[in-house]
Amino acid sequence: MKAWRVHENGEPREAMRLDEIPTPEPGPGEVLLRVRAAGVNFADALLCRGQYQVRPPLPFTPGVELCGEVAALGPGVTGLGTGARVISTAALPGGAFAEYAVVPAAGVLPAPDALDDAEAAVLHIGYQTGWFGLHRRAALQPGETLLVHAAAGGVGSAAVQLGKAAGATVVGVVGGADKAKVARDLGADVVVDRRTEDFVAVVKEVTGGRGADVVYDSVGGDAYAKSTKCIAFEGRIVVVGFAGGKVPAPGLNHALVKNYGILGLHWGLYAAREPDAVRRAHDELSRLADTGAVRPLVADRHPLADAASAVERVAAGLTTGRPAILP
Repeated sequence: MKAWRVHENGEPREAMRLDEIPTPEPGPGEVLLRVRAAGVNFADALLCRGQYQVRPPLPFTPGVELCGEVAALGPGVTGLGTGARVISTAALPGGAFAEYAVVPAAGVLPAPDALDDAEAAVLHIGYQTGWFGLHRRAALQPGETLLVHAAAGGVGSAAVQLGKAAGATVVGVVGGADKAKVARDLGADVVVDRRTEDFVAVVKEVTGGRGADVVYDSVGGDAYAKSTKCIAFEGRIVVVGFAGGKVPAPGLNHALVKNYGILGLHWGLYAAREPDAVRRAHDELSRLADTGAVRPLVADRHPLADAASAVERVAAGLTTGRPAILP
């Protein structure tokens, strides 16, 4: 089968190589999936660079989420049948940028009928992260104000839709007029172009000086620092990543004096420690997809041969929503 592999860490376009390798076989408790679509995440670029929190042994195949068709079952696997359309995280070092992937059967979830293969693939990590971040960690309530950074990106677009579905007023921060349009189309009530506007002033204006009840931050750096200037009393800042490249150093004295919370979110820990919670979240996300309340934004669909350039574009911040690879 064809599979992209990283033999030496580096920038995606140089590090990734399309190889011909044997099709893997599922072991006990595993499932072989024929990849129908794979989401392209910022994490894939970090994996290529060797900067992700998980560093798989070289060579490895990037691609951390997929929609696939069950091709074969490993020993002891029950409850699944060949031909079933499912979604899953990938099991590195055998990632999703390939024609086939082996994954643990325990993490396989049914693909929502309302979504096509690409949409189903990218419903997974970004929307699960949004669900746990907004509901489990921040306890977002109807009528509250949610501030979403990088609102037109893969992580941010999910948070915008989930925030609206929860009854929040959503303020989306983006970089550029094109991305501002995308955020509005996603449902953001207020959109701020950080290149021309100060989101701190806008948040204070639209909330009557109260500030944002919840901040969803996948950027870090200045985005985090400025968010502390417009966080409400008993507000919650959910930290889900550092796409801006700079890990902020929170001023805990400021959090104490202003009475707000700083909440970290590592969704993978829920998958490892509370898989039942992940399945419940998936059921709710599928329900929202069925009703049309959420629909993943797949702005770009690429053939397998273009996977390296797609990862490079995500790393450079040139995409909206979540690109997908269609082997």
